[in-house]
Amino acid sequence: MTDDDWRQVFGHAEPYDEQVDGVETAIGAAKDGGFLALEGACGTGKTMLALSAGIHLVRDPDSDFERVLVLTSVKQQLRQFEDDLERINRDLPEDWRDVSGLTLVGKADVCPYSRERAAGIDDTNVYDRCEDLRETTRSLTGDGPTTATALTSDARSQQVGLADSGSDGGAEYLETAGEPSPYPTGLPEYEGVQYCPFYAQYLEDRPDDSDGDPAEAVPFDFTDAGLMSPEELVAESTAAGTCPHSMMGALLGHVEVVIGNYYHAFDPATTGSFTGALLDDSTFVICDEAHMLEPRVRDLVSDSMADRSLRDAERELTRVLQAVEFEGREGETSADADLVRAELQEADVGIDEVEGLRSFVRDLREELDRQVTAHLEREHRGWKSQLNDLPDDEIPLRDPETPQVDEITEWAERAGYGDRVWSRGETVGAVVKRILDEDEDDTKQRATPGVGRVLGRWYRADHERHFREIELDRTWDDTEPSGSWRRAYNAALTIHNCVPGDVIGERLAEFGGGVLMSATLEPVDVFAEVTGLEHLREAEERPVVERTYGLSFPAENRESFAVDLPKFTYDNRGSPGEENPTRRSYADAIETVARSPGNVLVGMPSYSEAEWAAERLRERVEKPVLIDESSGDDATEQLKADFFDGEGKVLVTSLRGTLTEGVDYRGDRLAAAIICGVPIVDTTSPRTRAIRTAYDDAFGEGFEYALTVPAVRKARQAIGRVIRSPEEVGVRVLADARYARDSWDSVRKYLPGEEFQPVSPDMLAFGLERFWDRH
Repeated sequence: MTDDDWRQVFGHAEPYDEQVDGVETAIGAAKDGGFLALEGACGTGKTMLALSAGIHLVRDPDSDFERVLVLTSVKQQLRQFEDDLERINRDLPEDWRDVSGLTLVGKADVCPYSRERAAGIDDTNVYDRCEDLRETTRSLTGDGPTTATALTSDARSQQVGLADSGSDGGAEYLETAGEPSPYPTGLPEYEGVQYCPFYAQYLEDRPDDSDGDPAEAVPFDFTDAGLMSPEELVAESTAAGTCPHSMMGALLGHVEVVIGNYYHAFDPATTGSFTGALLDDSTFVICDEAHMLEPRVRDLVSDSMADRSLRDAERELTRVLQAVEFEGREGETSADADLVRAELQEADVGIDEVEGLRSFVRDLREELDRQVTAHLEREHRGWKSQLNDLPDDEIPLRDPETPQVDEITEWAERAGYGDRVWSRGETVGAVVKRILDEDEDDTKQRATPGVGRVLGRWYRADHERHFREIELDRTWDDTEPSGSWRRAYNAALTIHNCVPGDVIGERLAEFGGGVLMSATLEPVDVFAEVTGLEHLREAEERPVVERTYGLSFPAENRESFAVDLPKFTYDNRGSPGEENPTRRSYADAIETVARSPGNVLVGMPSYSEAEWAAERLRERVEKPVLIDESSGDDATEQLKADFFDGEGKVLVTSLRGTLTEGVDYRGDRLAAAIICGVPIVDTTSPRTRAIRTAYDDAFGEGFEYALTVPAVRKARQAIGRVIRSPEEVGVRVLADARYARDSWDSVRKYLPGEEFQPVSPDMLAFGLERFWDRH
């Protein structure tokens, strides 16, 4: 194949010039083991560009690439990749086989029981229940008392028995994705122990040889299926009586395009148990919405241990120790002492280490209680009588702006707990899990391994790029005493990776090459630094090529203004309940844009500010005003449907919400948008201050790199919803002096070219009126 043969897999008749350059640049970089960092405005065709480059390399017999892994953080974009892959398959030459593909989703989306809310399993508990049932099913088979074949046969016979008894089926038979399963609705049991028949069938079908091909367990033909959607995967698996999630894992190594999200490449738990086989140099990776790569990975590689996990770990360690402590006392043994000694000896773990970890966990929980209580006494006097009113909170364990040892580590040293209890926690936790799983009937998730893992990380991580704190999340637990903070809070000891660029770069280095792309990647040099790409280029000598493609649609179809209003900061605007000149000027600007014909989007820095803007608009404009509130997916989808239906409306939302990124507003769905302020996150938060300090140390530009650049990208994402194709007409307004002026805190240099024309507030109405008169 030649590099020009990519046109055979390109899903449109003619590519744009930018697509030609982008595809060929991506192919060239990947052949040298490198990456393309691409900013492409809406309508550039980035999805088709990246897929065409990756699929070409996979189909090229002279290439070492075997698959494309797509990572995106937005469901709308995931569906766009699916649509483009199906378009590619429709337009392939007749003698070509379809490109095979698979979309990765979570267990809640594929588990037959969860999908149908059967057997007490739903999306709130499916992950824990799945692990429990899988562990039980494995323990019953293999070296257990029965076989996978016997379990599935027994489960199938229960359905046969129902049919023979004259039942008309109905709720007695588990059906999902339009297919009946061979099993009843409830979970079957073996000698009183519930197991999963779908997973048992998978165990029966999978190869006995550990080196065997997992695809041998797939009981249906997938070689010519093209893109297999999650619904199709569930339907095929359910009809065959096998586990859809296990089928997803078995197919991973046999499809050419895998579509997932950042979890599938950067979450240690997910890559360790599910997608690790994709992380090698035979994979061409596509990171979509790459402007979100840094904050999303920061969340994934941060870690915590909850107060309740510490409590449960102490109990688990106690149960193991009781086996030895109570040995010989009739009726007192809670575990088998010989089993405990054998497992400890095999793992080279002393009983003193188990005792030491139990003491440490118990004392650590007491220190956590002391820290939380002292904080509440300082910040919320009389808190015991106001438990219902306590806010989410965070307690820094060091000065966020001064890297130094945290208070928990200092406490442990004073209490006599040395390096060993920290560093050996994960090893002790693993053996405790094995002992309890072997000795006890229940196979629930164990807390000690997770606590041990976090202890080890807490001990090993530096204090310059990591920040430790206590997170207090609002909850309510009536089982806790009325005067306890545990009644109102879930507390967790958390370690944040403030500068995740090293982790991102190390993971990207495992792939053979790829594309990192977004409509808002600029400034690309900053992006390359904070994501580790610059390190790949300099230290590992892997090429990183940068491309920026601007908005190529007719300029006469859009008007773009940067309004010179007072900065929309808290110091200027005050709280939403206040009235002052700054708020009045923004209310006027919002009203002016809202009067545009058609649908109008108003983006505010927070939900409280969105509520303020909506109230002012309802007083001033005739259009219906919809407000987006922090809510679940179903409510958001209904809000979007209401906005798109019928005559023009105004939708007011927070720029921290989900309606300003990745949502499809093409066609006449959106005529105008105004973004108020630069949506910089709360700079007073201890975590934010720690991140800024770490970025200062790493890059010398803490505020710009950690706060300003991400905020401008968020504003640009929101404003980019307006113009999505050459035929669309619309208005884009950024309201804040920092967008309009070149000043010490200006963000104008981060806006594309000269696209946004600075205007005074009184000229905004004139400019909009003139534009709409022309259209």
